[in-house]
Amino acid sequence: MKWLAAGIGIVFLSPILIAGTGMMLATSADAVQSSGSFSNCLTDLDTDKVAEQVTKILDGASGKNVHIEGLDLPAEQVPNAATIVAAGLSLDVPKKGQIVALATAMQESRLRNLNYGDRDSLGLFQQRPSQGWGSAQQIRDPVYASEQFYKHLLKVNGWQQMTVTQAAQAVQKSGLPDAYAQWENLATALQEAIAKTFPGGGGNDANQGKEPSTSTTGCAPGQDGSGFGRIPEGSVPKGYAIPKDADPTARKAIEWAMHQLGTLYQWGGSCTNAHGPDPMGRCDCSSLMQQAYAHANVTLTRTTYTQVNEGKAVSPAQLEPGDLIFSRGTAARPEHVGMYMGEGLVIEAPRTTKPVRITPIKDWTILAARRVI
Repeated sequence: MKWLAAGIGIVFLSPILIAGTGMMLATSADAVQSSGSFSNCLTDLDTDKVAEQVTKILDGASGKNVHIEGLDLPAEQVPNAATIVAAGLSLDVPKKGQIVALATAMQESRLRNLNYGDRDSLGLFQQRPSQGWGSAQQIRDPVYASEQFYKHLLKVNGWQQMTVTQAAQAVQKSGLPDAYAQWENLATALQEAIAKTFPGGGGNDANQGKEPSTSTTGCAPGQDGSGFGRIPEGSVPKGYAIPKDADPTARKAIEWAMHQLGTLYQWGGSCTNAHGPDPMGRCDCSSLMQQAYAHANVTLTRTTYTQVNEGKAVSPAQLEPGDLIFSRGTAARPEHVGMYMGEGLVIEAPRTTKPVRITPIKDWTILAARRVI
């Protein structure tokens, strides 16, 4: 990895970065936009254009004639993004992890090495000395801050099966857990453009160029269920209808499951008489799936541990109504299952004392997804 260490050195010794640091000190008071804003949701990025503009900055352009949608100070922000990618490459972090890191830094600091933040938050990732991230001086070192982010990310169980925003939140524990999603497309474009500038950087991930996104939300709130607002437990959110293009078998399973809404969860319950007096006739998460599909003439095994092997695996980015999604535990041995209903919604039997309910998919950390029809 000698070439990479040299690359990081070039990033830090370049006059662009030195100038960018000075700019940060001079203008830090106006650095961060509203952290809850989704106004910069970037869904139509021209990735080739981004790559062209990024290359100009890395080749020494001043930034005056460089425009990258979503970056208002590219002469400062692009070198910081390059540092984050270089640190990821040096630690052999897969492409997705680099995208998570970039999206996080864009949300937390707009890719600027800030000397202030909420409480004692500092730097690119707004890490806090009081929370064990390191000293203030260390956190203000972009290489150190990036490496610390990656080390925490790699400790998150199943992070590669999470959406970008879920993985970022698992590290950051932000008060605005959904805000990272708005930066995913730009982070992806930056990672792809920057990685190519490092020797071998474009090939550090065996699945690079093939790896499907695990985002189920992108930027549009309606796609992650948040557009329905708060959903009272046991009710159907106003405006929801099973999508017209849903597979007929999936439609039957979803309709049957919806008839169990409001019935109390029962661990080990068979879900054969959820409205009846016997608690063991009620549903747990996997029996709800089993019986819903049984009424659509599809046989499923009984437990979450075995249902995760039913049918075929699908990307969480390509869910269709009727797909089973799994969370908690691990991808190989998940502890919870629900059924995707389309429109960013999931029906589930959540846990003891809770009824069968519909929840937005944004509240799920998806470890695996299976299509059983």
